[in-house]
Amino acid sequence: MKPRYSNRTKIDRTERMLRPLAGLALALVAAALSGCNDHTGAPSARAAFVRTEVVQPKDRQASITLTGEVQPRFRADLSFRVSGRVIARYVDVGTHVKAGEVLALLDPAEQEADVDAATAAVLAAESQLRVAKATFERQKALIASGFTTRTAYDQAQERLRTAEGALEASGALLGTAKDVLGYTALRAEADGVVTARSLETGQVVQAAQPVFSLAQDGERDAVFDVYESIFLGNADDRSVSLALVSDAGVTASGHVREVSPAVDAKSSTIRVKVAIEDPPAAMTLGSPITGSVKVKAQRQIALPWRALMAAGTRPAVWTVDPATRTASLKPVTVGGYEAGEVLIKAGLEPGERVIVDGGKLLSVGQPVTYEGDLS
Repeated sequence: MKPRYSNRTKIDRTERMLRPLAGLALALVAAALSGCNDHTGAPSARAAFVRTEVVQPKDRQASITLTGEVQPRFRADLSFRVSGRVIARYVDVGTHVKAGEVLALLDPAEQEADVDAATAAVLAAESQLRVAKATFERQKALIASGFTTRTAYDQAQERLRTAEGALEASGALLGTAKDVLGYTALRAEADGVVTARSLETGQVVQAAQPVFSLAQDGERDAVFDVYESIFLGNADDRSVSLALVSDAGVTASGHVREVSPAVDAKSSTIRVKVAIEDPPAAMTLGSPITGSVKVKAQRQIALPWRALMAAGTRPAVWTVDPATRTASLKPVTVGGYEAGEVLIKAGLEPGERVIVDGGKLLSVGQPVTYEGDLS
């Protein structure tokens, strides 16, 4: 006879088999819940090590140096006063000339013909004057004896005056013709150096057409093209220290003589002329020259370039709160830039601790530590 099993027996056996698995599941759930309870407090941010500097404003006197060119104080464009064909040229660019020296000649044939015509007119006027004078003297003697009329006497006197006027006019024309003949020779008006030439022998030139440029001897200027913002600074005075670019040992002093009232449209610069006081002989025309001017001392804070950051579109620096030892980004106003340094005009107070290195990966409120920190 086979044994019979009831449903109750099967259920009891199943419960005995599942009981260990249930305990394992409860253990896993408990471990998970305990892991969640471990994250109730977030870990604190690690302090970043940075290099800092306590800022103090200092009196800083900067200087501005620009490069210019030596130019003559007085420059003249020379031209013939009459038209004609060039038959001779005696000078070239770079030639030093004396006042009155002949630079070039025009063909004088036309002007010589005018002189001859004017001379002939003077001779004719002199002849007419002699005849008129003799006639008048004769009429004067006859009227005194009563052998001529008053009308004839007056006519003789009028012809004499006309002949005198004609002689005077022809003499003036002769003088003008001789002057014009002299204009066929172009002469230097002063001692100087020829800096430009635009004519050749055989060329036909017009009156008043510039053919030579003459830099007169004497006073010299150093000419600079200055960017406009330089005038926003406060220079100590109008004195300028000058030196040759090719030889820094050749120096001179000068003062600002002229400042152009207009800004050049192409270069956006302003032309400044500096009068050179007793220029050395080595400062020849066209020599490159440097000019330095000192700016009035200002109290500014200087920081290394690497300390400068940005807060949006504004420049800023990282500062350290002395109480919490945390970093904060502070906007500043930059007053200028120099080699290796940036000058802070506003935004920092004396005694503030500024991060000068290690600030690239910082965030606002992050703790920092630095050399000498005793906290």
